[in-house]
Amino acid sequence: MRKPDVRAGTRRSPLAVKQTQLIRDALQAAWGRLDIVLTRFNTLGDRTLGALVPPPGGKGLFTAALEDALLGGEIDLAVHSLKDLPTDSSPGLMIGAVHKRTSAGDVLIGHKASALDALPAGAAVGTSSPRRAAQLKHARRDLVIQPVRGNVGTRISMMERGEVDAVVLAAAGLERLGVKHAGAAALPSNVMLPAPGQGALAIQCRVDDHRMRKLLSPINCAATCAEVMAERSFMRALGGGCAAPMAALGTAFAGGSIELQGLVCDVEGTQMIRVTDTGRNPIDLGRRLAEESVARGAGDLIENA
Repeated sequence: MRKPDVRAGTRRSPLAVKQTQLIRDALQAAWGRLDIVLTRFNTLGDRTLGALVPPPGGKGLFTAALEDALLGGEIDLAVHSLKDLPTDSSPGLMIGAVHKRTSAGDVLIGHKASALDALPAGAAVGTSSPRRAAQLKHARRDLVIQPVRGNVGTRISMMERGEVDAVVLAAAGLERLGVKHAGAAALPSNVMLPAPGQGALAIQCRVDDHRMRKLLSPINCAATCAEVMAERSFMRALGGGCAAPMAALGTAFAGGSIELQGLVCDVEGTQMIRVTDTGRNPIDLGRRLAEESVARGAGDLIENA
């Protein structure tokens, strides 16, 4: 049997498979005939997705199995939602490309109201993200945050069955799956700032695999890369996957400048530090905003969390 040109690794979830198919299609559009085979992996994060309390392991829950397969030579590339990928690269691996980002924000889907301010008093909103929960509480102190886990379809089904009044999901996942819901409304960034890297796809490969690095080069989006580098620099400077809820959103402009918004808050959303600045070097911009956040008290919030 002929060996495929590229062996692409993905998680088994419908969204992860769809995202890997998007990267497959982009590679084939750039290079013509390429035999790309998808290999599905059942990560620890996927195996425990139904648990209300996730096991220890942080962001690596959804990436470790793919990284092990890359390092072991089972696959040639792995496709990740960039927000799931730790800020420090595993030895021997690198992000070979960041695909053009779709929507970075979050969406509220409800059956009683599709806008946050239209939800009834004391409404239950489903999310297991400390970042989303804290910002929801900051916007509406009366809301009851209910942990929900599972894939996109599972969370929407919980809302439709009345287990919660609304759920918050990433807009990018809904778009890639083609999910359109009558009760959906985008949450603006002044209400819900996204996670660093949200909406972007990272394609990981081995550092010494120069053929794969060349194949990935045409599908790298320079603007998206600059945005997420700034966001991840902000997160890294604050301690990587720190326990305090944090968020960041970069916006690249023609000419090379980047605007970065950053946020750190306590888990109840009562203390919130927002910072914004522009620059041309994404790494320096992220570090600078992190330092400003710490100077304004973010260090205490992180330590307390």
